[in-house]
Amino acid sequence: MKNRVVVTGMAGISPLGEDWPTVFTALKSLKNAIKLMPEWAQYEGLDTQLAATAVFTDPGFNRKQTRGMGHLAIMAVVSAQKALADAGLTDDPAIQDGSMGVSYGSSSGAENGILDFSKMLITKSTGSLNASSYVRMMPHTTAVNIGVFLGLKGRVIPTSSACTSGSQGIGYAYEAIAHGQQRWMIAGGAEESTAGHAAVFDTLYATSTDNEHPELNPRPFDKDRDGLVTGEGACSLILESYDSAIERGAKIYAEIVGYATNSDGTHITQPNSVTMQLAMEQALQLAKLEAKDIGYINAHGTATARGDVAESHATHGVFKDQTPISSLKSYMGHTLGACGALEAWMTINMMNEEWFAPTLNLVNVDPSCADLDYIKAQGRALDVEYVMSNNFAFGGINTSLIFKRVRNQ
Repeated sequence: MKNRVVVTGMAGISPLGEDWPTVFTALKSLKNAIKLMPEWAQYEGLDTQLAATAVFTDPGFNRKQTRGMGHLAIMAVVSAQKALADAGLTDDPAIQDGSMGVSYGSSSGAENGILDFSKMLITKSTGSLNASSYVRMMPHTTAVNIGVFLGLKGRVIPTSSACTSGSQGIGYAYEAIAHGQQRWMIAGGAEESTAGHAAVFDTLYATSTDNEHPELNPRPFDKDRDGLVTGEGACSLILESYDSAIERGAKIYAEIVGYATNSDGTHITQPNSVTMQLAMEQALQLAKLEAKDIGYINAHGTATARGDVAESHATHGVFKDQTPISSLKSYMGHTLGACGALEAWMTINMMNEEWFAPTLNLVNVDPSCADLDYIKAQGRALDVEYVMSNNFAFGGINTSLIFKRVRNQ
């Protein structure tokens, strides 16, 4: 018999703020956090100069603590610390006896580590390298730095799958708890904003180049959208079994009742609506729910033409036009490896607040997109039992998470 899996701690660092009250206020203001990055003008051929940087308070770590961390690992560790505190586990010695693991990811390692090795290749000298260069650069830098910093001895599950790194982090942590492999898991993802990340999408003509109007971009699902905007941040969720949470009297934010992940198997960068739809259907099947049970969908909603169209038709294939949907990327850009975790955090909190943010700048739905119940212009008050959060990544990797509201604790 599988364990029920619940979320008992959450913390995020995002362009909208680094605590939920601040983020909630920002969402209700109906203004995004996108800004001009004038320093990116130095890169010849980089057309976009828009990004969303994280609101981040320096944690005051010493040099020894951070020698193996880049900016994204520091954000990941800080969010993990805050999530542990939120779950009431900071001083519990049991988290260091192997009972707690980490399932965490990012699209890539820290830029400063990557630069060290890039300089070596260019200069033909190892003078730019030091003992921490690789630890900062490696794709699993977030997961292992959390584990080492907190002294955790459980399993480490690195998830470096681009835009599904955070959601797969949560999904694989869910599976570890459900099958009794760990008592607790720290799950999530992180990413730092760099010109290199923007260039990935810029070379595919997928970024917004409307640099004069950061407040109007990105525009998911809108016929006049100009492309995506990159962002940064980190988010950590503490997962444990329902019985464990009840035993120690923990606050429960939500129960994870469905998770599915699959791959398109067709193209590295072009999304496939058929397998996207299948991921949602598989999550519903695991949760033993019907489409009508889902009260809100957090869309991946990147504001790219191919992505928006494929996702909308996949969603329509399951839900028709009956379920409210919106994209949080319209507020904070595409935070890549962090987006699955940040959006799950915000979606769970919106469910508990009974208010869901609209997609900003969605004025005229692209006629190529499917007919869905898009939340536009103003937020919507909804009292719902279940919400779904979807993410889709390069490589054709698809994820779908379903959260249940836990009442009367």
